[in-house]
Amino acid sequence: MLDRRLFLHLATWLGQWPAGPGLHVVRSHRRARPAWDGRLRPAIAVAAPDCAVLSVPPDRVGAVRALVRERARAELLPVLPAVVGAPEFAAHTGSFRWCTAPARLPDAGEWEPPTGPWLPPWLRLFDREVLVVRDDDGRYLAGVGIKRHDAYGHELAVGTVPAARGRGLARRLVARAARRVLDEGAVPTYLHDAGNHASARVAEAAGFPDRGWTSFGVFPR
Repeated sequence: MLDRRLFLHLATWLGQWPAGPGLHVVRSHRRARPAWDGRLRPAIAVAAPDCAVLSVPPDRVGAVRALVRERARAELLPVLPAVVGAPEFAAHTGSFRWCTAPARLPDAGEWEPPTGPWLPPWLRLFDREVLVVRDDDGRYLAGVGIKRHDAYGHELAVGTVPAARGRGLARRLVARAARRVLDEGAVPTYLHDAGNHASARVAEAAGFPDRGWTSFGVFPR
């Protein structure tokens, strides 16, 4: 059975869930408004083994539905940015995971404001605390930010500097952040590029199994 928090997240984030077999294009005013980082995401899709929902701005539904009827999904991605009115954006595809039982790994990192010293630019985009591991001199080694898409689904993003990889920091950070998201009453999600095997291993180790779900969409470069 699908976790209720995930069901509510997908229905809220995309505009509809579930759908019948095949790819369904739905309208959502969220696609025309800035996302968690203040930037637009004019197309977002989640595909389960038995259905897929592609969420686009209301004024682009007709054009995207016509495109879906004409093209296979692989042929859809290269032209989707232009059809949703964002030709300068890029189309991405990857794995969509979620977790209700994070791995029992030792905690790592400390929660701190996203304005702390030596944080990478991507962590400074968050408007709430981020979870960070630092070395003995206070320099950043690894961190997690939480993308609070809505009240029901919070996506985790993790990054580790090359010199600190292979120590298990990322999986411990992700598991700890997932516990916090669950404590807040939401479901933690984790998205990664299909070819990013290192990120896939982190997800698996932290308690985010591969259920065969995927995601694709149009994002700023």
